[in-house]
Amino acid sequence: MVSEAELPHLRRCVELAAEALDAGDEPFGSVLVGRDGVVLAEDHNRVASGDRTRHPEFELARWAAEHLPPDQRAAATVYTSGEHCPMCAAAHAWVGLGRIVYVASSEQLGSWLADLGVPPPPVRTLPVNEVAPGVAVEGPVPELTDTVRELHRRFHRAGG
Repeated sequence: MVSEAELPHLRRCVELAAEALDAGDEPFGSVLVGRDGVVLAEDHNRVASGDRTRHPEFELARWAAEHLPPDQRAAATVYTSGEHCPMCAAAHAWVGLGRIVYVASSEQLGSWLADLGVPPPPVRTLPVNEVAPGVAVEGPVPELTDTVRELHRRFHRAGG
């Protein structure tokens, strides 16, 4: 279960997603938090640059691989506005990161985008555990889901 103490990290993910939207990018944001609750790194989507792999979850996996020993990676939690895509779930598992907590699921996002008439992505969306079965995953987080849905609606209504 997601604790009350974790909600500020998830709110920060939503803020980062809004920052991405304000920068003209898809609204996704993620925060990497150590075992002690300290934020280690954070990022938002940067795919508008033309590199469609610039997801925040992938960037945090790279950062963790470069800066943390395996035991600290395994004890860390990635909080994110949206469930990891298959690419990010694989990166997360390959570098040995711990738990994932997401606000909105891939299933929810897919439904929202279909309702908006957005074509499906070139890679099939899957739940994290279909790609990385050993990763502990929690979500969605209903108290923040509507806010994330609105960010995606704004992005795609603006022609994103």
